[in-house]
Amino acid sequence: MAKITAAEIKKMIKSGNMIIGTERAIKSLKSGRVQKILMSSNCPNKVESDINHYAGLAGAEVYKLEYPNDELSIICKKPFAISVLALLKGAGK
Repeated sequence: MAKITAAEIKKMIKSGNMIIGTERAIKSLKSGRVQKILMSSNCPNKVESDINHYAGLAGAEVYKLEYPNDELSIICKKPFAISVLALLKGAGK
């Protein structure tokens, strides 16, 4: 599993094809629109198992990041903790 850096995450967010949040990511996984899922290092176990389940069905790649959810929020420039990011299909790498 390749490491994804903060710079790569920022680039993905700038592309405009990134979804922030567990519920929105799972909804997009169910509709088959997701290419990659990025999870924080301290993502709750229940969320992680749900994401892995739906990602397996959708054929999306799942990456566990080295960053905890509070650090991920700083990278994404958001005022709340972020556990899950989803990169939509058709987005640049």
